[in-house]
Amino acid sequence: MRRCYLYWFMASGERLVKIGCCGFRSSRESYYASLPAVEIQHTFYQPPLLATLEKWRNEAPAGFEFTLKAWQLITHQPSSPTYRRLKRELSDGERRQAGSFRPSGIVEEAWETTYECAKALDAKAVLFQCPASFGPTNDNLKNMLGFFGRAKREGLKFCWEPRGGWPPDLIGDLCRDLDLWHVVDPFSLRTVTPGRCYFRLHGRGGWRYSYEDEEMEELYSMLPEGAESYVFFNNIEMRRDALRFKEIASREK
Repeated sequence: MRRCYLYWFMASGERLVKIGCCGFRSSRESYYASLPAVEIQHTFYQPPLLATLEKWRNEAPAGFEFTLKAWQLITHQPSSPTYRRLKRELSDGERRQAGSFRPSGIVEEAWETTYECAKALDAKAVLFQCPASFGPTNDNLKNMLGFFGRAKREGLKFCWEPRGGWPPDLIGDLCRDLDLWHVVDPFSLRTVTPGRCYFRLHGRGGWRYSYEDEEMEELYSMLPEGAESYVFFNNIEMRRDALRFKEIASREK
């Protein structure tokens, strides 16, 4: 029997924020009991079976929210070291056509798989994390316009994390035209969609960083009023920091 869970879609004043970690980093049972959201990483490297994701959804408390990273076959080229964790064998033709949002069969198949994963999890948001090698070239722009113009959404929020030297004005134009949320670590880069915040905190200066209370309060002040936001920690103390941020945010009610 699924447990009843008061969803911590936290209405703190007028700020609505979903707080969690990039990955469970603990048993799912203990995670569900303490945090209201998680960003699934498995779907980026090698998507699990849909039955596995449905099991995670069914064992989670009511109101718990999953987000997920899109499969790397959409965003990353096979030269990326992340492909070492890909279990699927790609043909030579598929390897030439994978990644960079290319208009290819392998990218379309990868999106269909990602979409089915989102539905199995009843996810509301999908993260498209791009490598630093994916820069603002004409080909990449054309591929992005084509991909996001074709991709079915059916209510999904599309969240984009560019990391290849994209000018803020261009990011803003793409987010507006393609209906994207700009994903950033807010202590490293300012979002160009301040009414649609999806923050991923990697640690200031490196993964081993743990955030101070003052930084948590600053982080909370960055969130928009009257809109929903996502805050996911991805540092060495991600679970501890997420819980601390949840406590600090709850005091701001």
